Amino acid sequence: MDLPNPEVLPAGHCCPSLGTRALEAGIMRFSVPPSIRHSAMANEPRGNGGPNPRLEGSGGGMESSKDSSRCSSPGLDPERHERLREKMRRRMESGDKWFSLEFFPPRTAQAAVNLISRFDQMGAGGPLFIDVTWHPAGDPGSDKETSSMTIASTAVNYCGLETMLHMTCCRQSQEQITGHLHKARRLGLKNILALRGDPVGEQWEEEEGCFRYARDLVKLIRSEFGDYFDICVAGYPKGHPDAESLEDDLKHLKEKVDAGADFIITQLFFEADTFFHFLKACSRMGISCPILPGIFPIQGYHSLRQLVKLSKLEVPQKIRDVIEPIKDNDDAICNYGIDHAVSLCQELLASGLVPGLHFYTLNRRMATTEVLKRLGMWAEDPRRPLPWAVSAHPKRREEDVRPIFWASRPKSYIYRTQDWDEFPNGRWGHSSSPAFGELKDYYLFYLTSKAPREELLRMWGEELTSEESVFEVFVHYLSGEPNQSGCPVTCLPWNDEPLAAETSLMKEELLRVNRQGILTINSQPNINGKPSSDPVVGWGPSGGYVFQKAYLEFFTSRDTVGALLQVLKKYEQRVNYHIVDVKGENITNAPELQPNAVTWGIFPGREIIQPTVVDPVSFMFWKDEAFALWVEKWGKLYAEGSPSRMIIQDIHDNYFLVNLVDNEFPLDNCLWQVVEDTFELLHRPGTRGDRLRDPVP
Repeated sequence: MDLPNPEVLPAGHCCPSLGTRALEAGIMRFSVPPSIRHSAMANEPRGNGGPNPRLEGSGGGMESSKDSSRCSSPGLDPERHERLREKMRRRMESGDKWFSLEFFPPRTAQAAVNLISRFDQMGAGGPLFIDVTWHPAGDPGSDKETSSMTIASTAVNYCGLETMLHMTCCRQSQEQITGHLHKARRLGLKNILALRGDPVGEQWEEEEGCFRYARDLVKLIRSEFGDYFDICVAGYPKGHPDAESLEDDLKHLKEKVDAGADFIITQLFFEADTFFHFLKACSRMGISCPILPGIFPIQGYHSLRQLVKLSKLEVPQKIRDVIEPIKDNDDAICNYGIDHAVSLCQELLASGLVPGLHFYTLNRRMATTEVLKRLGMWAEDPRRPLPWAVSAHPKRREEDVRPIFWASRPKSYIYRTQDWDEFPNGRWGHSSSPAFGELKDYYLFYLTSKAPREELLRMWGEELTSEESVFEVFVHYLSGEPNQSGCPVTCLPWNDEPLAAETSLMKEELLRVNRQGILTINSQPNINGKPSSDPVVGWGPSGGYVFQKAYLEFFTSRDTVGALLQVLKKYEQRVNYHIVDVKGENITNAPELQPNAVTWGIFPGREIIQPTVVDPVSFMFWKDEAFALWVEKWGKLYAEGSPSRMIIQDIHDNYFLVNLVDNEFPLDNCLWQVVEDTFELLHRPGTRGDRLRDPVP
């Protein structure tokens, strides 16, 4: 076996014992090349240019990321490249009905965490878009985690949802409104629901320097931002409460459309005929844009009364006759509300006049989801457009390649790359210095765990007694079986979501290695030409085939790494690996700066797409985050100086982060054998001793 001459670069505080064994095994060892050492190890952003890939086979000069990442093949998901009104038009032409969902900003930080989780859950059903209301009392344009602006931008950037932001013009100067619009554009929002807003008191009073009507806001958006925003306006099937008549209100609606509105969403109503009469009236007025009916599934007596009061609507007597006798039975009212909404929607859809349905959710999931499922519109599809969660920010619409390390923390990856001007498209390229932003705040509401501290302690242990008790947490997460306290472990610091479906293909192997101290945080099986429609590993358009190299990423002890390095000599030509400790010593046999594609797909009429890579430079950024999560998310659950805190800290300080890639994807996955050979060597008589226990200076 021909091996490269080992190269040893200065690494600051290193681990001589492991380094020596690596050299004895003929393995190349380096920490981080000097040219990238400071940015990679310190996580200091070095500009906004992204990874600066270089085309393979090109000359020695560095190409710009814009040129080198250009991909001539069409995107995998056409809707990523379309604006909202284009998506609507395409659906209307094809006859495909759609739905959209409305949410309001929460009042507390924990409620914001829960709402983002709700976005992920309800986004799985396939809404064409969601919208977020504008609450003037909640400082809606601020950076607060509960503001309308922040919630809407989080839905776009971190949940990948086409999002529309409500914006009112009352009690705001033109300068303030323009500032909000500029901020919305900067954050990736490109759809606005333009509203007048509610008066401060009972009656509307014109304020000096402020707009009086929503049409003025529509005009401002078009004059200041041209065609950038898609604009929606509100319609009132029975006329606005302040209008003199329905006809007078329709004249104002026509003015809003003529000023530049693209479509209309109506206020809620209870009978289909109300909407049909409104459509006819709009047609007579010359309004021809799409009009979406607003649907409110009744979910409780008090919420219905409050909403009716705010909207100044009257509930039909036949509905009141049903609800009044059961007003104290929330379940009965909710069931009736679902039945009523389903019947209403069926009548609307059967007319052929309704292209889509807009649901007022009240931030609740069950009722709206049940209605959509009964209508056959809840289109939850296990297939993914890409193997990772996409962002809906316009500047990321070409992005189709990411490092595999953030597979279970996509929101963190998006956060750390939010300042990039361009994103890899087609291939990651020869990456010399990707400028990942530093992750300092692990408690941002869209990055924190959905589970409260008390629940995390029940899952991960009120008290840890040894490293083995940590192993058991990983085992219970993988097995799905409750821990000793009877609590299921539904998340880990590195993964706040349920296990990926493909984990089931490796479940027994993962359980076996975790019980012995190989603490896995990321893995994928080898796949050789499965259909892209496969419910477990499929992604991308139908008619394609997907491929994967087996990948395993884990934390493990110094003893295990010592034995692993000996075993890897037998797999030198087949397995690529990176082994790094918290201080930054990196032992690898991978070519310096060269990414390794570990997921790719072949689709009709397209070039090969390789959306997931193992990139050695990105791994050094990821390792800082991965190690920090031990302390930030787990260790800090316990009192400082406590035995439990010290166990987690010891793992953080002394374990290694390892990733392994089996390049022979057509063959059986050899990584499990690598691990088994490592355990066999580790437990061989005479092996455990000074040779594997040299102290770190």
